Amino acid sequence: MDIFKKCYEFQEAEKARQSGYYPYFHPVSSAEDTEVIVDGKPLVMLGSNNYLGLTTHPEVKKAAKEAVEVYGTGSCGSRFLNGTLDIHEELERELAKFVGKESALVFSTGYQTNLGIMSALLGRNDVVVLDKWDHASIVDGTRLGMAEVKRFKHNDMDHLKKVLDQIPEDKGILIVVDGVFSMEGDIANLPELVKIKKEYGARLMVDDAHSVGILGENGAGTAEYYGLTDEVDLIMCTFSKSFASLGGFVAGEAKVIDYIKHFARPMIFSAALPPAQVAAAKASLQIIKTDRKRRENLWESTRFWQEGLKKLGFDIGETQTPIVPVIIGDDMLTFAIWKKLMEYGVYTNPVITPAVPPGRQLLRTSIMATHTKEQLQRALDAFEKAGKELGVIK
Repeated sequence: MDIFKKCYEFQEAEKARQSGYYPYFHPVSSAEDTEVIVDGKPLVMLGSNNYLGLTTHPEVKKAAKEAVEVYGTGSCGSRFLNGTLDIHEELERELAKFVGKESALVFSTGYQTNLGIMSALLGRNDVVVLDKWDHASIVDGTRLGMAEVKRFKHNDMDHLKKVLDQIPEDKGILIVVDGVFSMEGDIANLPELVKIKKEYGARLMVDDAHSVGILGENGAGTAEYYGLTDEVDLIMCTFSKSFASLGGFVAGEAKVIDYIKHFARPMIFSAALPPAQVAAAKASLQIIKTDRKRRENLWESTRFWQEGLKKLGFDIGETQTPIVPVIIGDDMLTFAIWKKLMEYGVYTNPVITPAVPPGRQLLRTSIMATHTKEQLQRALDAFEKAGKELGVIK
């Protein structure tokens, strides 16, 4: 048996390319902004996680350039050995203070952050309990740990209790949820989660990748939004969304973060986050803390987009955030409307099974603080045209 046999037999992607319905790996030939160039054509970008529009902010770009001049392009080593720079630790201190925790630890990617947390904390005598819609990096991280994995129905607190009832009292328990769920845009029920974690003696971790910069009075994420910062044990976030960079961090008690620092294999055996990315994240953090108007613009545009889609007759699910799903409910129909929208000048992300449950296939749209009303209206016009042509709306 040739190990490459499966590769030679894999035909689905090529069939999709030949039919013109292949939606992945389309190169963008411009900055990731409110409009992008794909295949030489300008498109309104509704598929980015650049929620605050900071990838093109002059201060963020300036900070990245200056960091390269001072530190070069890379550290060429892991944080554990020669790769820790003073700006890594400066950023960690600022992040911990911002999210209201004692300490923080920066990783090279958000994916590695979740892998690092899980692999370090989860032992053979532990149980990790996940929301069924948690991000794939959380699920993959549990595979690096030694703990038993249990899952509960999405945002279903009664089912969570039933799952916890089955766990022996001598087991350590970590409940992990997304703060904002990345496909549907709804928010975790943190008030109930906090009550439940106290009742069962569990610890609670929130993946705030899609929340920091967006939720809370100061943009500090889901825990701040609910006023429960002291009750959430670990806050995780990425830099590839509101921070306009790359990387991620976890924040919590100093003793816990120090333990993760010494046992997280994805950090110990990976090169440190490059200086330019650290500086970009630091600059973005300053803007998040000081530019409240930018967040207000994001929510104003989000309301405009959500209301516009609903008026046209689209199903946008239970979203509460700038992540706005347009639920189509069929794989091929999702690809068909995605293609039509590309033709009409709008970039979206088609999401099909198994990334979402059958019947929940959708176009994932997301709003930036820097979108103009004119851009969003153009996109709504394109959605109306494509939706009516394909019978998604009347």
